[in-house]
Amino acid sequence: MKSKNFSIKARLNKYCVKLTGHPSEFPLNARIFHSACLISIAALFYNIPFHILINIPEIALASLVVMITCLGLYYNSRFLHKVGISILISNCLGLGLFIFIYFADGGLYGPVDESFLLFLFLSIIISPVEQYKIWIPTNIGIVLSLYAIEYYYPELFPDPYSSRLEHFIDQTSSYIQVALLIFFCTSYIRKSYEREKISALIKSKSIEKKNLRIVKQNQELESLSAEKSKLISIIAHDLRSPLSSIQSYLELLSSYGLEEKEKTDIEKDLLHATKDTLALLTKLLAWSKSQLHGVAAYPEYLNVIDLLSETLDFEKTVASAKDILLDYSFDPDLTIFADKDMMQLIVRNFVGNAIKFTHKGGAITLNAKTGPDNCIIVIKDTGIGIPLERQPDLFSLKAESTFGTKGEKGVGLGFLLCIEYIKAQNGKIWFDSIPGQGSCFYISVPRHAAVSSKPFEHNNS
Repeated sequence: MKSKNFSIKARLNKYCVKLTGHPSEFPLNARIFHSACLISIAALFYNIPFHILINIPEIALASLVVMITCLGLYYNSRFLHKVGISILISNCLGLGLFIFIYFADGGLYGPVDESFLLFLFLSIIISPVEQYKIWIPTNIGIVLSLYAIEYYYPELFPDPYSSRLEHFIDQTSSYIQVALLIFFCTSYIRKSYEREKISALIKSKSIEKKNLRIVKQNQELESLSAEKSKLISIIAHDLRSPLSSIQSYLELLSSYGLEEKEKTDIEKDLLHATKDTLALLTKLLAWSKSQLHGVAAYPEYLNVIDLLSETLDFEKTVASAKDILLDYSFDPDLTIFADKDMMQLIVRNFVGNAIKFTHKGGAITLNAKTGPDNCIIVIKDTGIGIPLERQPDLFSLKAESTFGTKGEKGVGLGFLLCIEYIKAQNGKIWFDSIPGQGSCFYISVPRHAAVSSKPFEHNNS
């Protein structure tokens, strides 16, 4: 039953919108004008036979003429979209009609003064605000003028009623018409206001969402701009500088007669600069490729010792050149579900970084913590640690270029690659670091397919 009532109400609302016009086509005052026209047509249609019955044919004829005119004005506004001129004509026509009725219906003895008040109400709600200064004084002025004329010339206003009953019926009927017209108009205004309010709220929320998207897009653009600036800085300085050094070394070798020991020293420096430049270029190209094409991981079940032993043995040799102890121990049966190449690059970056920032005689240890779904590889060093102000930006392009304990150059691209690679494997990276006492990095990876690395939560310190 409720659904049936709702269906009938929905149809009536739809039909009402068709008659008065859709909000997207007409402003509120135009839609109120259309509804006022329809209500007035209905009221005038009632007035024609009513005034014939109470023996006032002049008003019945005037009502017929005005009803036809109202139909024309409604059509002109609703379907020809000539709202302004239609409202103007209706205001003039209404005042003319009520002036005529005032004389024909016995002046103050009849119910026309109530009709003038109703018409003033209608003029206010259908007319543009800037026209209030015209129609309100005009309406009041006409009513006061008619009162004055009737006071001084009462003979112009003969009693149109043949009996007291006719007078009673006319007054009662007029009051009911005025009350119903006011009710329908105010009801329509209230409903329209509520609809406009809801529509404005929806639009406001939509605009708010768009603004949030715009803010987010601006933040992304700012981030992209920062990344672009960082890349230009890397290419312009961090890549150019070692290439300039290589050029200088080669010029020295080719232009001057150097002793064998000097040549050997320059060749070592040349080899060191070339390795650094190649490592930087490799990271730069890998990161640029990930930005252009995205990062795609191909995880598989891997034994941790088999995966990392070759990489760590190589890093042991590098560490021993700085007199640093590199030690690792893993469960022989420990397996993870990860991308082989990505994991080797991640561990190599973190171990290489630990070597770079650990003083001679220091130590680096690797081990693993295991849970039911995750494995956390722990890389701990006794190096110089990370300054507190650099820690928040360590895994972003905001990270500044740094130098190791023997002047090794680093630009932070390795960390950026690591964080992107670990995310592609559904893993996580965090760290602890105390300046002057060393750092400890944690690499969490799933042990099984389609498992998130949430069981081991840890906040960056």
